[in-house]
Amino acid sequence: MILPELPGLTGVRQALPASLRPLLPAIGLGLGGWVATDALLRLSHLPLSPGLTLAGLVLGAWWLRRPRPIGATATDVPGWLERLEQLQVQFAQLEGEPVQAPQADPQHAEAQPGAARQLRATQLTALRVELERPGLMVALVGTQPPGMELQPALVEALRGPESLLLHWAHPLPAWSAGWSWPPLFEACDGLIHHLRTPLSAADLRWLEALPSGQPAWLLVDRGNQTQEPLAAELASQLGPELAQRLLFWDGQPQSLAASLAPLAQQLASTAPDLRRGRQLRRLQQLHGRWQSDLERLRRQHFLPLQRRTQWLVAAGVVAAPLPSLDLLVLAVANGLMLRDMARIWNCPWTLEQLRAAATELAKASLALGVVEWSSQALAGLVKWHGATWLVGGAMQALSAAYLTRVVARAMADMLALSVGVPEPDLAAIQRQAPLLVSRAAEAEKLDWAAFLDQARQWLRSQSAAGLPAAGV
Repeated sequence: MILPELPGLTGVRQALPASLRPLLPAIGLGLGGWVATDALLRLSHLPLSPGLTLAGLVLGAWWLRRPRPIGATATDVPGWLERLEQLQVQFAQLEGEPVQAPQADPQHAEAQPGAARQLRATQLTALRVELERPGLMVALVGTQPPGMELQPALVEALRGPESLLLHWAHPLPAWSAGWSWPPLFEACDGLIHHLRTPLSAADLRWLEALPSGQPAWLLVDRGNQTQEPLAAELASQLGPELAQRLLFWDGQPQSLAASLAPLAQQLASTAPDLRRGRQLRRLQQLHGRWQSDLERLRRQHFLPLQRRTQWLVAAGVVAAPLPSLDLLVLAVANGLMLRDMARIWNCPWTLEQLRAAATELAKASLALGVVEWSSQALAGLVKWHGATWLVGGAMQALSAAYLTRVVARAMADMLALSVGVPEPDLAAIQRQAPLLVSRAAEAEKLDWAAFLDQARQWLRSQSAAGLPAAGV
């Protein structure tokens, strides 16, 4: 049930500081709990006490904070599916808009919108089918896996109440450019990694590259070695987490069942947890890939907006030179491009909130000396560009353009980190602003040559416009 908002509640919310507005429902319910407790005590003629009054406040706060299984959340399968569907909507919105400039990096060029949309639909359909898969799927992997003749014995050793599908993989390569596990193994509920001692560098590298959250057990062919000292040696090489998943085997077929007995018991007792863990892991993996693709698409739409805005700011500075660097903050945070950036990143913040966040980033840029550095670096460009050396405000305009460029990059990074946040935390943004700006400035320095080329074109356009010289 949705309660109607009281007429005076909006005014109360606006009067509260921004940091206290999220607590308003808890405060209201706390007071409601206190009133209810006080009324019950008066009706029952029991003595009042501060402790009971405090209990009423706690009751009201708990009523708000109690877990309520209403709707999908991001921590369960329906919640992750809902997030994937939301990403599909955002893809459709951006892919329906033309990009004004080609992607600079051909390695990250997006496929045609129709093909990309079809690929995502296929991936989501395949994942939905995988989520309904019964039983368990386990793969035996390793750079030197045992012979195929042991497959029946291994299947029999792992047999339990759950149906089991076992993949007997080909040997993992001794070298890989990306050390990335094939998708088939990522889709498994667990891996059995066969190891021979001493461990090879490739074995250690493949174990380091295990997907996050992927259960793996290590079947160690110890041969004639004593188990205790070998376990201590492997623990020092593998770390505590994998050291708890060691299964020692002497290499003889008749002892394989005894070596795998602990794993068989664990598969039987934790099969539902393994399935759920695999479902959530696979959903998170697909969401992460889609989020990365969506961010690249957002940057494609952002770059033309960044370039257009920086020269609009520069032209504005030439037309009305700013008397101080403080006013450069206003030039950056005056609302240009902020609405478009909010649309690109699907950000629900108001224009005032966006301006406040951009202002914090602009202040951090000034404090870090972005304008001073750009002025020194641009001095040579303006000096040697004789036709524009006397153009009024050229240096200040170019510095304002570069400041806009850096702040816009930092703002884009901040919006990427704030996806799903209903309103900005200005205190947190103020703390993070120096790091965001320094990273943005460093990234833009790497693209300094492109900015200089754009600056030369802009200076020529200003000269062709016949702007008055400085002091004229």
